[in-house]
Amino acid sequence: MNAAMLFSGSGPIVILTSHEGLEDEDLLERLAVKGIRRFIAFPVPLDVAKERYGTHFEIVCRDLHETDDLRVLDFNGQRAMELLPFSSLGEPIFHEG
Repeated sequence: MNAAMLFSGSGPIVILTSHEGLEDEDLLERLAVKGIRRFIAFPVPLDVAKERYGTHFEIVCRDLHETDDLRVLDFNGQRAMELLPFSSLGEPIFHEG
């Protein structure tokens, strides 16, 4: 499982995905279907996401399938920015769509 903070035109969101990586073609297609074609993604260590989101993280994970799945952990950009300090994020991935 992977977690990431995505910055797109509508603001930051935090996602959980069972896809291999944040540049997986199937994941990019799923994001595009949701209108997210161009973004900057920062990987979030799972332990950080779990610690910061607590019970909500567990609830979202229960609904996450083992393969080819995508769930939004946080669609409130302000909350995501408060919960996940930049120092906890991985190297950015730029996707132009």
